[in-house]
Amino acid sequence: MIKGKKIVELSHTLLPGKEEYKLEVKNKFVEEFLSGYHRKKEDWYIMSEVTLWSHVGTHVESPYHYLKDGSDVSEIPLSRLMGEAVVLDFSHKKPGEAIEREELEKEGNDVKENDIVIIKTGLDRFYRTPRAHDRPYLSFRAAKWLVEKKIACLATDASGFEIRGVKDQPNHRLLFENGIPVIEHLTGLDKLTRRRFFFIALPWKVKGLDASPVRVIGIEEKE
Repeated sequence: MIKGKKIVELSHTLLPGKEEYKLEVKNKFVEEFLSGYHRKKEDWYIMSEVTLWSHVGTHVESPYHYLKDGSDVSEIPLSRLMGEAVVLDFSHKKPGEAIEREELEKEGNDVKENDIVIIKTGLDRFYRTPRAHDRPYLSFRAAKWLVEKKIACLATDASGFEIRGVKDQPNHRLLFENGIPVIEHLTGLDKLTRRRFFFIALPWKVKGLDASPVRVIGIEEKE
């Protein structure tokens, strides 16, 4: 614990075999992986083999996801994934409804340069259900406003912020062209007591990955 601080879990627990995207975990005794290792017969001494898609669960997407020459997950500056975050509450929006620039400007009137901006929809309650992709979307003009504000990262508790089912992803392209990573499928935003808090999301540091699951936490002052 951090004295005087409250730590809030903002990422989903992943359940192998039950996620929308592939996630498999195979546990074996250590000698099955490494023949030179030995264990007492009664010891529980295992290693895990993990197979997954890069977008499983709460995950961060790098520019490489959409830009061939974009930076991959290992190259995302930590300054874009750690820092002051602000929650913009659009939980009143319905799935398929646009969040327009003027609405974003009003709700995000205190958004500052290098903020991590979180679009709250409340739709994380549908995670791992047939309604997992029910969500509003950001208009392109709204996404452009965030770029103009020079935010560090854009995150949401929904499955995304594009119009569902279209071939193009203009918001992703715009953000990635400006070096702004994206985090999708947050959860637990209702546990926060403050609009602003310190945000940490750490991906695997693997070359060539377009995206990676992340463990996300919020840190705020205790009341």
